[in-house]
Amino acid sequence: MPTYTALTTLSGPARAEALGEAMERLDPAPSGVGVFEIEDGSGLWEVGGYFTETPDAAGLALLAAMHGAREFIVSELPETDWVAKVKRELAPVEAGRFFVYGSHDADRVPGGCIPLLIEASMAFGTGHHGTTQGCLRALDRLATAGIAPRAVADIGCGTAVLAMAAARLWQVPVLASDIDPVAVEVAEANVAANGLAGRVRCLEAAGFDHPELDAAAPYDLVFANILKAPLMALAPDMAARIAPGGYAILSGLLVEQGDEVAACYGETGLIVHEREEIGDWVTLCLRKSAG
Repeated sequence: MPTYTALTTLSGPARAEALGEAMERLDPAPSGVGVFEIEDGSGLWEVGGYFTETPDAAGLALLAAMHGAREFIVSELPETDWVAKVKRELAPVEAGRFFVYGSHDADRVPGGCIPLLIEASMAFGTGHHGTTQGCLRALDRLATAGIAPRAVADIGCGTAVLAMAAARLWQVPVLASDIDPVAVEVAEANVAANGLAGRVRCLEAAGFDHPELDAAAPYDLVFANILKAPLMALAPDMAARIAPGGYAILSGLLVEQGDEVAACYGETGLIVHEREEIGDWVTLCLRKSAG
């Protein structure tokens, strides 16, 4: 099956993120979208999409014009076993007490850690990105502080790495949901590979829009490692479903977006408990008042 890329550049992280979100609504839709800063001091950001069908040239041209980006360059990629390539290149990641690895590195798992097997796939969340690492480290710090949640949800779970980390750490049931059915399939495979099929339940849902997610509320801890716009839209629903004294760990955010998202959640009663920056990305740990 041929694979196509569509790449462009523009200035400013906010504009780049907005263009990336708009690309996801194209028809045919991309199988993945990436937004990256070009680290050459130019201030430019690259926005790219991967397509399994020929992308809509007119739609891409319109998006570029609307967002002030350069013309998209569309290329057909040679046939490559990308999963095998990623497996060769991804090294294990340590985040707090967690060790995230692929099956090709099973012999490198150290003693005394909490191992999480995540295979390279189309779903996001292998542990290498600063947002996933930030969430795992925030989770580790909550546990070190003696926090022991009884009800946990992972909204926009991707590979379900965060859901599995919580389930393995606290031995509690966790609901993991994603709007993308491919991500749900990947999450289920990872959950099974880690022996957590009886503890992590994977659901296809947009936000909290699922009967099982409603029934399990209120939550003591909710993860949401997605993007700024959906995080802000999710704020009222999340605040309503977190128990008094409960926590939310949010990421998928550029450093400069952290204050705006924190303020949005502050209006719902979720106040910043802790904040960590890893490179260009920030993770927010919020707490709901116990009163």
